[in-house]
Amino acid sequence: MSSEESEPVKTICPYCGVGCGIQVDQGEDPGDVQFRPWGEAPVNEGRICIKGGAATQVVNHEDRLTDPLIKEDGEFREATWEEAYGRVVDELERIREENGPDAMGFFGSSKTMNEENYLLQKLARRYGTNNVDNCTRMCHASTVYALRKSLGAGAMTNSMADLEEAADVFWIQGANPGEQHPIANSQYFRQAVLEGATVIQVDPHANKTTRSFQIDETDRHMHLQLEPGTDIPLLNIVLKTVLENDWVDEEFIESRTEGFDHLQETLEDFDKEAAAEECGVPLEDIELAAEKYAKANNAAIFTGMGMSQHTCGVDNVQNEINLALATGNLGRPGTGVNPLRGQNNVQGTSDVGAMPNVLPGYQPVDDDEARESVEEVWGFEVPDEPGLTNVEISHEAGDSIKGLYIMGENPVMSEPDANRVAERLQDLEFTVVQDIFMTETAEYADVVLPATTWAERGGTVTNTDRRVQRMRGVEKVHENTKHDLEIVSEVGRRLFGEDGGFDFADPEDVFEELREVCPIYYGMTYDALGEEGLHWPCYEEGDEGDPFLYGDTFDTESGRGHIEGVRHQPPKETPDEEYPLILTTARLEEHYNTGTMSRRSPRLNNQHPENFVDIHPNDAERYGVEDGDYVRITSRRGEIEVKAQVTEDIKEGVIWTTPHFAAASGNVLTNDVLDERAKIPEYKAAAAEIEASVDAGGADDAPADD
Repeated sequence: MSSEESEPVKTICPYCGVGCGIQVDQGEDPGDVQFRPWGEAPVNEGRICIKGGAATQVVNHEDRLTDPLIKEDGEFREATWEEAYGRVVDELERIREENGPDAMGFFGSSKTMNEENYLLQKLARRYGTNNVDNCTRMCHASTVYALRKSLGAGAMTNSMADLEEAADVFWIQGANPGEQHPIANSQYFRQAVLEGATVIQVDPHANKTTRSFQIDETDRHMHLQLEPGTDIPLLNIVLKTVLENDWVDEEFIESRTEGFDHLQETLEDFDKEAAAEECGVPLEDIELAAEKYAKANNAAIFTGMGMSQHTCGVDNVQNEINLALATGNLGRPGTGVNPLRGQNNVQGTSDVGAMPNVLPGYQPVDDDEARESVEEVWGFEVPDEPGLTNVEISHEAGDSIKGLYIMGENPVMSEPDANRVAERLQDLEFTVVQDIFMTETAEYADVVLPATTWAERGGTVTNTDRRVQRMRGVEKVHENTKHDLEIVSEVGRRLFGEDGGFDFADPEDVFEELREVCPIYYGMTYDALGEEGLHWPCYEEGDEGDPFLYGDTFDTESGRGHIEGVRHQPPKETPDEEYPLILTTARLEEHYNTGTMSRRSPRLNNQHPENFVDIHPNDAERYGVEDGDYVRITSRRGEIEVKAQVTEDIKEGVIWTTPHFAAASGNVLTNDVLDERAKIPEYKAAAAEIEASVDAGGADDAPADD
């Protein structure tokens, strides 16, 4: 390669949603792909976590898919791209002809780029169905629902930079940025505490976030260690304390909100003492936290999957919105309600319409005006009824759903009650998977299409605070792989013809069409994005984007922020004699989702080579478990064997594990009941039991698949 070609390429880390900039260097051998720091990167200024520094280790991994595969008589054989495309198109046409377009489901991916997800959802709608979704359904669907309904946009209201500069109190509930967003935690949140801010952390599990704020010479940190599933009672204590002490912002409530009377009525007979006992947190601690939040000049709420992954997830997030609105903590720097996104493009994948109920820019599919404006650009009619979510598609696999098109996702590992997901996939008539590795789901496919990795292609991704950034790629490592955008475009051309709307020269060409149908992205161009990126909404060319939202009005029908009192709903499964423990799950800093990439990285896998379970010392004594023993965890859906970690980080009666490891994934145990409105599963609370003293069978060196 020439010296010009061998210059490092500036791109974005493929792991969490912080959006850290990194550089990728490719040697004379295409497989020699190395990480380089990017000192001027806008989000992280060169700092990187352990995952980002190890990201290039999987680009040329020996497990990479390198050729298309077709299954015959239960076995895969290598095929040409012509064969593979022909099989995919023939099966999609057959299923639509025999069963109608709603017999197909399409899964986008939060690990692929905006342009690719935009094309996949367009493909689904050109096919004739709104059955398209992505893994935001598994993480933040309830957050998106509540934020859109009550404020206007399903995203962080503020930017990490203005939060670090202006927030006096960080209320972090159900999120663990020290583990899951380490650069945001260290560079923005912890730095703010060092400069005088206070952190109130609400979480059943003590973790790296807890420890990161135990800073010498400051006591500006509280950890309210509540029982899983009691977030609403705790926030209702906070809200009633605010009301009792007249810490509300009356002017803000009067001029900019609606529904405050309903909140007052809901809390009128609320018993704070009983609720505190149910939460397992001293009442005086919750009242002190309420005072710190309400009396701050600027207070910011951060929310995560600990809040969203419940059957009452929408109400959980609504109560956070209630607190922010009642105290006037919205519409200016250092305030707001801010979901921390767990994957590098989970925000963007939703922004561009890869969901069953909205078109690009969160325009409802059943809104005639919005749908017609998109149809004018696309040149075809869009179905006017919302489709099925990804979990609903999985539930219908083999019944009303006959086929699946899966781009970069692995529901066998990522969805709850994973054993049943695998069983249902076997009942499908046809499945096509495009991915970089032979994932657990790909094993059930009829056609597997080998894609390129994040480091080998260009496009855009949108980080957790709405910053749209460009990714740039090095040369392909394996000649016969193809970019996801190239694959979806070719399938579209073969299905709908050369004039069917899938003839694009490159990702920028796709982005230009995306702008036309996505109002919040309309003002962006590749040139304007440059190396800094832009925060949406960006309505006109030349706009610099908004680092915070709702300065003057909320993007609701009335222009007001919506307050709505909510009442406690316990998890759908609670402890009983057969399953006396509460199981909850979360992620580790060193791994990512269910481990497709991170467990193929030697550096990361060496940190945590196998799954484990946290158990309180009192529970360990009762079960006869010692630290390091292997135990069997069971729920009504399955069982796994893992190593026990005896620790006071978890509350008595609660156990905690992860979904990262294929040999013993926590999602074998989790409950697939859904929030009725957002259709998100209840990962965060399930009834479970432990059996001590099993043989050491939990460890497995085989990589997990995501």
